[in-house]
Amino acid sequence: MSQEAEVLRTDIAIVGAGLVGLSAAVALHHAGFLVRLIDSQSPLQLDLVEETWDSRIYAISPNNAHWLASLGVWGSLNAKRVGTLQAMEIYGDNTAPPLLLAAEDVHADQLGFIVESRALQQALLQRVVELGIPTMLDTRCTGIKSSAKKASLSVSSQLHSDQIIEAQLLLAADGSQSWVRQQVGMDMAKSSYQQVAVVANFSAERSHANIARQWFSPSNDSALSILAWLPLPENTISMVWSVSSEYAAKLLALSEEEFTQCVTKAGGHCLGDFKLLAKPSTFPLSLQKTAALNQDCVLLVGDAAHQVHPMAGQGVNLGFRDVIDLVKVLAEKNQYQAINDSSLFRKYTRFRKADMMQMLLLTDGLYKLFSSQHPVVKKVRNLGLSMTQYSAIKKMLVASAIAL
Repeated sequence: MSQEAEVLRTDIAIVGAGLVGLSAAVALHHAGFLVRLIDSQSPLQLDLVEETWDSRIYAISPNNAHWLASLGVWGSLNAKRVGTLQAMEIYGDNTAPPLLLAAEDVHADQLGFIVESRALQQALLQRVVELGIPTMLDTRCTGIKSSAKKASLSVSSQLHSDQIIEAQLLLAADGSQSWVRQQVGMDMAKSSYQQVAVVANFSAERSHANIARQWFSPSNDSALSILAWLPLPENTISMVWSVSSEYAAKLLALSEEEFTQCVTKAGGHCLGDFKLLAKPSTFPLSLQKTAALNQDCVLLVGDAAHQVHPMAGQGVNLGFRDVIDLVKVLAEKNQYQAINDSSLFRKYTRFRKADMMQMLLLTDGLYKLFSSQHPVVKKVRNLGLSMTQYSAIKKMLVASAIAL
């Protein structure tokens, strides 16, 4: 006769130990909830000082950096590996002057910070361990039963072949291919940009002066190319080059020297010669969003709920704000409400839809604006870049960037 499964009860179960899942565990623990974190893999403990620069980086907004500091996470990062973003230069068609957005335009110290994904994940994991938050890493989810009152998550690991986690709220923080979302049958609208992001890190001959640079232009195959150079410490830059799949294949087929020359040429050699620090890698680009953010007591956060173009490394900011808004909604509930009350989900959805719309307009809107080769559209976007040189409009754009 088979042994009955062990049942573990918690307020909130979180599936996914990426940046959003880990931050949710810490923030919800701080808010006084019993949390359990589950992931099929275990984030590695790495000696980051001896490692090369991570090819996956994010631009963290000042507001989110402050929030991470309030969780006891930001201070654990090695300051020597965190880049400061003080300005952005945006280049459109050759006929238009670049747009400069500087923190000093609104008397701010910086527009944001450039952080390695791996380093931030390790700082968050360290905080989870310090707080004694229960984790079930290297644990495979095998099934879900959900209702309006609770979710039952079946899991299996090498140590425990059969366990059930019962939670009032189940957070799906397991990425764009979310297993949880698929198991409960929540639809995700997906449209491919027909592009891949080529990512690599370089050391530059000249100082980047803590300025991010971005070029919107046709690549050699006439498709839209979006090249971003993001400043890391010690004259290091992280490059994200969004190009067609065909052009990406051509780039990866180049020798290291040819590839480096191609990157410097695309940026007008404005930082002098480059040295490639590690082989480039790629990942596909798509726009994804769900019609609903919850089903019963299952709630989607981070890439499980939305995925935007990585042109400015902003996707994780959206995920962090999912968590911030969720904690806010739960903290403001009355004492008689359950944390899976449907009115709380509706309130959370209202908060998040406005924020997601703003980010989609920024990323998808810019992509569509610069990908069009229609002469009227080109004229309008060139006029738009010229108009934004005016002080009042620039201040508005900078203030919006800082507030992300």
